[in-house]
Amino acid sequence: MKKITKLLVANRGEIALRVLRSAREMGLKTVAIYSEADRNALHVRYADEAVCVGPPASKDSYLRGDKIIEVCKQLGVDAIHPGYGFLSENADFARMVKEAGLIFVGPSPEAMNIMGDKLSAKQAVQAYNIPLVPGTAEAISDVEEAKRIAEQVGFPILIKASAGGGGKGMRLVHAAAEFEEQMQLAINEATSAFGDGSVFIEKFVTGPRHIEIQVLGDEHGNIVHLFERECSIQRRHQKVIEEAPSSVLTPELRAEMGRCAVDVARACNYTGAGTVEFLLDDQRNFYFLEMNTRLQVEHPVTEMITGLDLVKEQIKVAQGEPLAFRQEDLSITGHALELRVYAEDPQNNFLPDIGRLQTYVRPQGPGVRVDDGFEQGMDIPIYYDPMIAKLVTYGANRQEAIDRMLRAIDEYQITGIETTLGFGSYVLRHPAFTSGDFDTNFIKDHFQPSVLQQTPSPELAQLAAVLAAKLLTEQKGAGAAAAGGVATGSVALPVSNWKKNRLNAR
Repeated sequence: MKKITKLLVANRGEIALRVLRSAREMGLKTVAIYSEADRNALHVRYADEAVCVGPPASKDSYLRGDKIIEVCKQLGVDAIHPGYGFLSENADFARMVKEAGLIFVGPSPEAMNIMGDKLSAKQAVQAYNIPLVPGTAEAISDVEEAKRIAEQVGFPILIKASAGGGGKGMRLVHAAAEFEEQMQLAINEATSAFGDGSVFIEKFVTGPRHIEIQVLGDEHGNIVHLFERECSIQRRHQKVIEEAPSSVLTPELRAEMGRCAVDVARACNYTGAGTVEFLLDDQRNFYFLEMNTRLQVEHPVTEMITGLDLVKEQIKVAQGEPLAFRQEDLSITGHALELRVYAEDPQNNFLPDIGRLQTYVRPQGPGVRVDDGFEQGMDIPIYYDPMIAKLVTYGANRQEAIDRMLRAIDEYQITGIETTLGFGSYVLRHPAFTSGDFDTNFIKDHFQPSVLQQTPSPELAQLAAVLAAKLLTEQKGAGAAAAGGVATGSVALPVSNWKKNRLNAR
């Protein structure tokens, strides 16, 4: 048994706080790291100790594995939890941690290498008869050969970066005539994003749902699944709303997908918490997509329906403890939803909207959980992911979870920046979502940004009336045209700043 007494969290923001809290409940001493941009961050203040590891840019701070390991040696740290993002799926870093005599709270470097490459992952799971999307079994660079294979598979097809993620290095091709150009674009983007231009071809699954299965394995060969999460509400191939369980899976399909997810984990001798992602087509056929060898952003919804603390389970496994439960001990209770509250403008193609949190008031009440790392008056740094918080609600059933999410969105007060709160409210009220009849094309098929135009608060409306009356008086004095008209040469109306200062939840 490897006893952990002091844990360093190699991350920032809400996930750093979330890991630190579970570690404190387990009686562990904790260490936070931070960049110069995060000097006053909540996770820095929460930890027992905190060390600055560099300038704001990630490459000079949170991605400096050598500095992080040096901090561990200086402060007598036993283990490192990587959170998600940054170094969490970096096999070289995991190897460095072990070589330094420290415990990496996550899978082995070998498992990371296998599952970190989509092609090697597919090859590893073939022995377990896991359903795969039709396409190439290895990387391909010859354009003409690739085009022939694409025609055999049948258009539309996807060209995907082997080392990719988050939609980078991915191109949808509808016909042979556009294949060559799109393949070159995919190779260039993959090279730029991952330093690896390897691409492969897959059949494009029409109307897919994105279903992922949470798995948990220990060092004694025990692997279980913790059921599914529905992750089909996405923008730019990245999730915005997740729920557990999925409204579309039958008990039989859930069991079959769970068995396959466990087999995927067995294919790489997986330990710790991981997620196996599948595509589910409109005929309820499912296909293995990839495995994420870390804790997922959306893990809270699984925690809510199972009653487990996944961070604590990760730490126990890293200490060499066997899982305290078997598959038959696990069951789903209730329903949970998660909305990622991003500093983004849904009316402007979800572009980031960095700024200061002039107002920041969290929702409260039964069944509401907020995982965040900000306070009122703090700035959203330009250097990192624009996620402010994860808003999670739990109910006895799906409708209660939806009702609570709508109430929580209405209570969540954020001004100074645009957020995805209004978008979340739009989705949860849409018939396609409430009926469960939706897929990853929800935004393309159903979202109308214009409906998010909101009415100013009474205070702002009163101010607008006063300003309008003043301008109208000035214009009349200058010989303005009829009421409502503006005379040539009169003062132009000022550009409104209300949009930036309104409550996004209203």
